[in-house]
Amino acid sequence: MHLTPPPPLHSGVALFLDFDGTLVEIQPRPDTVTVSSALRTTLARVQTALDGALAVVSGRGVDDLEQRLAPLRVPLAGIHGLERRTADGRRQTSATAEAALTPVRAAIQQFAADHPGLLAEDKGMAIALHYRNAPTHGPAVEAFMQEQQRRVGGAARLQHGKAVVELIGAGGDKGDAIEAFLREAPFAGRQPVYVGDDVTDEHALARVNAHAGISIHVGSGGPTCAHYRLPSVAAVHTWLEGVTGVPQSVPAQRSV
Repeated sequence: MHLTPPPPLHSGVALFLDFDGTLVEIQPRPDTVTVSSALRTTLARVQTALDGALAVVSGRGVDDLEQRLAPLRVPLAGIHGLERRTADGRRQTSATAEAALTPVRAAIQQFAADHPGLLAEDKGMAIALHYRNAPTHGPAVEAFMQEQQRRVGGAARLQHGKAVVELIGAGGDKGDAIEAFLREAPFAGRQPVYVGDDVTDEHALARVNAHAGISIHVGSGGPTCAHYRLPSVAAVHTWLEGVTGVPQSVPAQRSV
């Protein structure tokens, strides 16, 4: 299916944005990512134009997102939907997801230490093993993380992304997080829009499609269930900058 650029947003949407690879460029180390003041300003303007109906939905933890976006404050979903900070400031987390990974934390950290270029990122309710700086280790990372998932069984699932394999405590996904937001103010009753770049975003894109929303994939390649495409992070920024004077209009029709 040919994917066209997304339509301009209208004032009746609920906008959900992935973080890495969508709002910011992916970096060799996740902890080196920064958010420019220009992007914060744009997001604040979009948030105002949509009467607050903007949220960031990420594989990062909520605390991490808060620090990088500050002083901007928006609703957040972290760890692929396992935790949320709602529009009214309530924190929701999975009580069992973090404990489920205890048996494999040390092994994953040791595996990264034994293979130069790998990075183990412990997020509490999820542990990611990055191989962006050592792509030849990709098959070994995949096999090792499958073994760790078997060790914990149904208590956790594997999530694949761009040069990363992640073990996530059992629970919701990004699509479930969007569903929860859509039941709450200020998102309820609005047409959902989701923008994301990775395999980890497909649950969210599919959920938005189920709500007759606008699903947007960022990047040039890879299969996706999205109906629209933006080619790059820079294109996302340009598209968002055009939202600051959000027009009134009817919801966009699905692209085919």
